[in-house]
Amino acid sequence: MSYARVLCVGLVGVTGHVVEVEADLASGLPAVAISGLPDTALHEARDRVRAAIVNSGETWPNRRITLNLLPATLPKYGSAFDVAIAAALLGSAGQLPLLPLEGVVLLGELGLDGAVRPVRGVLPMVAAAARAGVTRAIVPAQNAAEAAVIPGVRVRAVDSLHRLVAFVRDGSPLDEPPPLAGAVAAPGPDLADVAGQAYARRALEVTAAGGHHLALLGPPGTGKTMLAERLPSILPTLDDEAALEVTALHSIAGLLPPGGHLLRRPPFQAPHHTATVPALVGGGPGLARPGAVSLAHRGVLFLDEAPEFSRGALDALRQPLEDGRVQLARARGSAEYPARIQLVLAANPCPCARPVGDTACECSPLARRRYLGRLSGPLRDRIDVQVTVPPLRAAQLMGTGEVSEPSAVVAARVATARAAATERWAAVGHRLNAELPGPVLRRPPFRLPAGDTAELRRRLDNGSLSARGFDRIIRLAWSIADLDGRLRPSRDDVWEAIGLRTGEGA
Repeated sequence: MSYARVLCVGLVGVTGHVVEVEADLASGLPAVAISGLPDTALHEARDRVRAAIVNSGETWPNRRITLNLLPATLPKYGSAFDVAIAAALLGSAGQLPLLPLEGVVLLGELGLDGAVRPVRGVLPMVAAAARAGVTRAIVPAQNAAEAAVIPGVRVRAVDSLHRLVAFVRDGSPLDEPPPLAGAVAAPGPDLADVAGQAYARRALEVTAAGGHHLALLGPPGTGKTMLAERLPSILPTLDDEAALEVTALHSIAGLLPPGGHLLRRPPFQAPHHTATVPALVGGGPGLARPGAVSLAHRGVLFLDEAPEFSRGALDALRQPLEDGRVQLARARGSAEYPARIQLVLAANPCPCARPVGDTACECSPLARRRYLGRLSGPLRDRIDVQVTVPPLRAAQLMGTGEVSEPSAVVAARVATARAAATERWAAVGHRLNAELPGPVLRRPPFRLPAGDTAELRRRLDNGSLSARGFDRIIRLAWSIADLDGRLRPSRDDVWEAIGLRTGEGA
């Protein structure tokens, strides 16, 4: 026998594709040719696989070897094909009967000693195999718990090529994944830690209820960062679909914590202000990797000291904020990653940033405009809620005023508001107020009475409000109504939404 075929999975972005790994031996000078759009890591696989086969006690076939990865038009990246290539080679040389591997996906990188090493992206790979009808997978031992999350696929773990060969030849059992443990998340920051700032807390609650974007402006030390870090604590836990998406992205990035459970807490990403465009939206050589905006999918992306980010990095967020995804085009192909986030910006009002606020500011009006002007108009127009956070008074800081509500109490109200929105928008295929298309809001039966939107129409006509801003204020009004238990927004809800949007509220 000089031909053999086994199954593997390749990733393009977050999407997996089942790949057939073919091996053919022919007479001629010993050589290895790999076809099927392999990247550099795959070209180097011939050296890794050869050493692994020899060091596992098997014989390397000294013939002309042709390896083909089907479909040949799909770019292949990474070292996850090593185990499949080794099995196909041994099968084509007649050293390994491949019937036990029929319909089995093989994943894993080989070390020179024959050890099977973990690889990134196993969870979306196994999910893709399941969608293609594959019901069995053999994965590296360190990835087994992660792969076992996917229902309908029987996962087995292998730690060396020698054990895989013994399984195929003699039926020696492979390890089963460890039992899935429930996710025990460490308690995060609590809203009860935030002193005062009742209006900013209200803005944070509205933001959480509707899935809106938020900008917090104010001098240092007023609690902007504390508020932003506590937004995930009042968001609902992720459902199965969202948890699978988030876990898959973290698997691709190599950031999945051990344990194999789905990530249920909304993610929180806070890149440093020196972050580059690829670090924010994704990039890198070869296959573009997910950036912070995708790692924050279904959660919060927090940009502290937002004006200090480069203008290019900030403006690169404009398209993901609109579309909820990132399309990264490269010479060798393109990758798409989801990026449905809540963006939170925090900024000082001026370069001097005196802790006592504007009364002691040394900056000229031009310097203040230039500083906040680093946040482009199109980006700020996409921010639903823009709130000024004032300096704290001594009574607020020392806790002699009203007691701040804990996150659990606020989260319960947010969950109720989101449930109301989900039930209302189910007929139009949406769940969050922030996701609603403008035409849906402006047409019956959801169009608000003309008297309630008169101020919005006046501002739209005089140019002080954009059409995008008009729709975003209406969405905010729906979120306010949901929080307060009303079936439809009132005129007062619209006015509160205007204050939250324009920063005129207090």
